[in-house]
Amino acid sequence: MATFVLVHGGWGGGWEWTPVANALWERGHEVFTPTLTGLGERAHIRASEVTLSDHIDDVQAVVRFEELGDVILCGHSYGGMVVTGVADRMPEHIRLLVHLDAFAPRDGESMREITPPGFVEALLDVAQERGDGRAPIPDELLPSAGEEDETAARYVARLQPQSTKTFTEAVRLSGNVDRVPRAFVRCTGYAGSVMDPFVTRARSEGWLYRELETEHDLHLSDPAATVAILHELADATPRGADARGDPAVNAMPRP
Repeated sequence: MATFVLVHGGWGGGWEWTPVANALWERGHEVFTPTLTGLGERAHIRASEVTLSDHIDDVQAVVRFEELGDVILCGHSYGGMVVTGVADRMPEHIRLLVHLDAFAPRDGESMREITPPGFVEALLDVAQERGDGRAPIPDELLPSAGEEDETAARYVARLQPQSTKTFTEAVRLSGNVDRVPRAFVRCTGYAGSVMDPFVTRARSEGWLYRELETEHDLHLSDPAATVAILHELADATPRGADARGDPAVNAMPRP
């Protein structure tokens, strides 16, 4: 049994992980799916002012107040920014840091530096036009199934505009994240190269590496395969110690 914390990507919410979370529970795992401030059911909370640091605080608080240890911390897409910051702050609690087709920033990088030129600037322009500091998800990032698929349509209907401050703030890393074993899951079923630099890094640094032939929103397009690969990564990672065989300082008992 493993403890998973699944962090959603931009514009989403913890709700999008429910089918995967339920299937992982059925396999005997413990699962937490926090919604980041300003999004999902928390869209009414400081939605225009939320920063990347706030999102890192959100997930760190889940680990702290649920008294979690030996965590498999997973971030999807933008969620990779968040989980990187969390793992750097509390590496002793993390068993494995998993980037699910997700960004993997280095110290001092924001989404502006690691996305294609003009991407964040376009979001800023939209937010300025709206006048509320938030931008909706660009059409080109929507699931390809679109409104023809009921599940995809319900998914899209729940996406919320996101504060552009989450895209412009740089993550600050002390280097503690380098103590944490990492994995990268690359989705190969869509056109695009934005994740290529992080795939290269994952392979060169010896992270666990897996591929799924599915679209970027893997938990929407192939939830069964997503569950299977998360279960496999849990089995592939030693429990109670990191990849270098350090003592099980992160094995916190549950209440």
